[in-house]
Amino acid sequence: MSAPSNTVLQGRNGVLPAYARQDVTFVSGDGSWLVADTGERYLDLVAGIAVVGLGHCHPAPLAAAREQLDQLWHTSNLYWTEPMAELAERLSARFGGAQAFFCNSGTEAVEAALKYARKATGRPGLVALHGSFHGRTLGALSVTGQPAKRAAFGPLVPGVTFAKPNDVESLVAAAPADTGAILLEPVQGEGGVRPLTPEFVAAARTLADELGALLVLDEVQTGIGRTGNFFCFEQLGVRPDAVTLAKGLANGLPIGALLVSDEAAGAFAPGDHASTFGGNPVACAAACAVVDELTDELLAGVRAKEVLVRAAFPDARGRGLLLALDVDRPAAEIVAAAFERGVLVCTAGERTLRLTPPLTITTDELEHGLAVLQEVLP
Repeated sequence: MSAPSNTVLQGRNGVLPAYARQDVTFVSGDGSWLVADTGERYLDLVAGIAVVGLGHCHPAPLAAAREQLDQLWHTSNLYWTEPMAELAERLSARFGGAQAFFCNSGTEAVEAALKYARKATGRPGLVALHGSFHGRTLGALSVTGQPAKRAAFGPLVPGVTFAKPNDVESLVAAAPADTGAILLEPVQGEGGVRPLTPEFVAAARTLADELGALLVLDEVQTGIGRTGNFFCFEQLGVRPDAVTLAKGLANGLPIGALLVSDEAAGAFAPGDHASTFGGNPVACAAACAVVDELTDELLAGVRAKEVLVRAAFPDARGRGLLLALDVDRPAAEIVAAAFERGVLVCTAGERTLRLTPPLTITTDELEHGLAVLQEVLP
């Protein structure tokens, strides 16, 4: 493998070390493959951590973004744009009736959800789960149930309590009378790819109704077809009051969204919340193309590929193409070994591998990646 150029090495010194990056610089991508500046090709089973759902440089969002770039980049949210309105309409139709607030990331979508719940209910209490991950800003971090990620940044937002995943008694005990929102990931992503059971989510729906709170599902990682349905909640038989989206929505362009069901809408008024770049025309145009590409046929393919992974690794957990494997040594060692063989995977915990390939990965490509993992796993 060739060494990185001097320009790249010098540029790295100018970046704050907030990430533990691998020693590779990617310069292009096509479908399920990435190409490094050294010329090596890598099968991408990470997809930007569940972001590039349609694969790198998919023609539909690429064409939509290019066309929009030739017309209009930005106006601010003082005005309407066609791509923003069209995306809101598409997402409402998929949800079954909802209003959207657009922003730039999953963390921002969660922040919007927390503010919305407080305004809608007049109650400050927030209930989340141990092991959850909702983002890195102070509000989103406050509802992230991972002490190691929180420890250096306190004091955080007060009024947050945590329950055990899939433990209804713990959930009820954690929810005080002033609860404004119960916030759940249908599958905990950073927390180890741990699915919630339909029974637990149904109990959360009932509890939220009893308390007059909102049930908010964080589908930043599970949404946009990742689990084999457009929304993961479709598999759980529960309709939430609100959903947060980001990651795969624009296939790699920055976008986030809070969707509030028609039944729970009406709390925000002009001036209550804002995002300068939210609803950006280019990102929204790409997102419209992504939504249109998520056909029943494509989603059925995601579910079929899940079966393929489970055939190779019967102990895999998760839903759709958000899957994890527990290993008996540091997962970083396996990530490195797969990398040396031209396959990219990532972790979701010290001893957990996470697989989030493009939803469009071919059967042959997926089988190749699984074969490499079988080689490097103990």
